[in-house]
Amino acid sequence: MNTFWNYFWPCFAAGIVAGVIAGVIAFHRGARRKRVLAIGVIASLALAALWHGPIGGADRLERKVDRNVKEVLAYYEMPQVTGHLHRGPLSRRLVLSGPADDFQRSELVRLLNQLPGVRETVWTSDGGGLPLIVEGLGVALLGFLFGLLLAYLIELHRRYNAQWNW
Repeated sequence: MNTFWNYFWPCFAAGIVAGVIAGVIAFHRGARRKRVLAIGVIASLALAALWHGPIGGADRLERKVDRNVKEVLAYYEMPQVTGHLHRGPLSRRLVLSGPADDFQRSELVRLLNQLPGVRETVWTSDGGGLPLIVEGLGVALLGFLFGLLLAYLIELHRRYNAQWNW
């Protein structure tokens, strides 16, 4: 499992699509450029939010991370220790609980930090860290900017070819 491909790529792709469509329209027709770009930003954010919630991208990521955590804990014969991603809002912070000595705690933190989809591992839930939806929306905005760059290059190509009237 790779967090980029499983969760962030659809957000990035939605931003690219919204950016290309909004950019082609905005760069071709200059009268309503700001409005079209604002609608494109809103569309890319809405698509990323749809992927996070109703389509279930966040739930799939959470299930995969929780399954990997259970497998690692079972492999190291630590059935009394449990781990889950922090919820409310969902973040990539893994919260562990259960009896363990100092060595086990430090090693479990080190090992579980290496799991795909986990940003950090802690033993106490003192806060959730950066919410996953905020990360997804940021990636969608980055994709939107990349889509605008592609739309700009498309418009440059169209204007360059417009000068040749054979």
